[in-house]
Amino acid sequence: QVQLVESGGGLVQPGGSLRLSCAASGFTFDYYAIGWFRQAPGKEREGVSCISSSASSTDYADSVKGRFTISRDNAKNTVYLQMNSLKPEDTAVYYCARPKHGRLCGYEYEYWGQGTQVTVSS
Repeated sequence: QVQLVESGGGLVQPGGSLRLSCAASGFTFDYYAIGWFRQAPGKEREGVSCISSSASSTDYADSVKGRFTISRDNAKNTVYLQMNSLKPEDTAVYYCARPKHGRLCGYEYEYWGQGTQVTVSS
């Protein structure tokens, strides 16, 4: 079955960096785009970034552009989210997700990981 497992979260000071990983299994990884989402307490889930199956295209939320970088290693079935210049407002549970169909970003997501907590605080 489809599995997505996030890792790499933790506590970091403002201005610091973290790299999240999303390890996938149970499907042909390089057939699908993968997205990162986050949800802060009391707020709705928001899309953070997405990468197409071949990594030829990427999307970012305006709030993270220039600070976050998404990448993937299809040989390792893993997507990464490099997060730099972190701010307290980046604090959230971060999830990776796979759409039901689609090599490109923009399709409805069907499969979700369990999430990893990122806390940005001094």
